[in-house]
Amino acid sequence: MFLILLLLSALPLSEARAQPRLSDLLARVAEEADGLQQNLPKALSRETLEQRALLPPSRFHPRAGSGASQAIAPRALIREVVSEYTVGTLKDSGSQNLVEYRQVIAVDGRPVQGEAKARHALSLGIKSLDDRLRKRMLEDFAKYGLVDIATDYGLILLLFTRRGQPELEMSTAGAAQLGPDTALVIHWRQTSAAHGALEFIGRQALRHALEGRLWVRASDGLPLRVESWIEHLQEEHKIRDEATVEYAITSRGFLAPASVVHRHIVDARLLTENRYRYEPFQVFSSDVEIKFEQAPQ
Repeated sequence: MFLILLLLSALPLSEARAQPRLSDLLARVAEEADGLQQNLPKALSRETLEQRALLPPSRFHPRAGSGASQAIAPRALIREVVSEYTVGTLKDSGSQNLVEYRQVIAVDGRPVQGEAKARHALSLGIKSLDDRLRKRMLEDFAKYGLVDIATDYGLILLLFTRRGQPELEMSTAGAAQLGPDTALVIHWRQTSAAHGALEFIGRQALRHALEGRLWVRASDGLPLRVESWIEHLQEEHKIRDEATVEYAITSRGFLAPASVVHRHIVDARLLTENRYRYEPFQVFSSDVEIKFEQAPQ
């Protein structure tokens, strides 16, 4: 008996404690995901996207002189786009699935439109949001020179709602340190591509099943991070898209995205990195004009 007690006392407290059951952790995750689904459409944030991309060489190159014999390297592109950001449901879609919606207000430090005009457009847009409006939003991004745009990653926690969890295979994958918190890691995989990532290649639309890791705080099961990735072949090239989404509690007490890092990798070479960060979310009324409620002190 003495030997057993001695061995237990030598174990770190976190190991001596029994870890929560997976079902209990997933119940807490579902609670937070359901809260995000209910509260995020009532909130607004400012999103800053920094994109770093490698583009094909310019079509122009000298035919004579010293430059003609030099190999033409890919061009590096860096863009910063600031937008007013919210989420909503698609009109007449028949589902309550949320999608991201944004209005660009500045590109590389140059104003595009005023904050008040952007917020007014958001308030109108979320009442009539459809696929045409979302397509126009992506076309605006392309107009500013952005490539390999990734959207809706900030909402990936919605895969873990009570309704969504039956469509996932999940298993525990150990523990790790995440900042000041000890986190339990859960590996997950979609069982079908029907609700997976949507990719547009020309006029073709393809869906891919996602998999990744969910990080939850060991002490209470609070979701802290969701990682995801997809791999597939495209014209004999191996394509990988991966993302890491960090979540934080807002002043209103619900979970919301704090940052997203998305990487587009072709044949093991990083071509595009999108870094999104979000300012603290503000809650607005259901009026057409966006009016913010004061957060409690």
